[in-house]
Amino acid sequence: MLKVENIVSGYGEVAILRGLSFEVGQEIYAVLGANGAGKTTLMKTIARAIPLMDGTISFDGNEITKETSYQIAARGIAFVPQEANVFPTMSVLENLSVGSTLLPKEKKKQKIEEVFDTFPALSAISSQKAGTLSGGEAQMLAVGRALMQNPRLILLDEPTAGLSPKYVDMFFAKVAQIHKEQGVSILIAEQNAVKTLKIANKALILKLGEIHMIEDADKLDESVIKEGYNI
Repeated sequence: MLKVENIVSGYGEVAILRGLSFEVGQEIYAVLGANGAGKTTLMKTIARAIPLMDGTISFDGNEITKETSYQIAARGIAFVPQEANVFPTMSVLENLSVGSTLLPKEKKKQKIEEVFDTFPALSAISSQKAGTLSGGEAQMLAVGRALMQNPRLILLDEPTAGLSPKYVDMFFAKVAQIHKEQGVSILIAEQNAVKTLKIANKALILKLGEIHMIEDADKLDESVIKEGYNI
């Protein structure tokens, strides 16, 4: 589905990612690594939030390297950044409506109902301003808005950062549910390696902007993770 080949990316003239290549299929694919490994840079590069210095990115066999973030969203790739992922002055329902711009009008109501089925807690607070939500509620809304695009692939950047243990467990369960019930592939960048590997099919461990290892999630143990994290 997603093919990344020899990409180099970073900020200004400073390369953070150096020669990454991997493929994501119909699966939950984890990107793991310590702070500064390049996880967020990778997600932003795929989403076209930052420019690509070298290499190519393809989706469904079509090269998307030079496409805009809007064009990529229209292809079925949704990006949920770690920060600033909701519109604080808009209500929950208004945030979801913003996410439906790529949908035909007649399907908007149905999609909102599907999001509320996935995240029932959002239905109860649909009129509440997003800026007043807890961290867990805001993260549910951010993913719900991504689902409004009717995506085939969702990019999640550090989705459980700062969440309480209750919301962390709930969030991972919801990610697994979305993949299983809706057939959406997930590329998730996380520091919480142990919980991420429980729901992932495959994992890539980043170390200082390079691939340290790519392996089936169920074959990775704590010692291998610690080696990759350099701790």
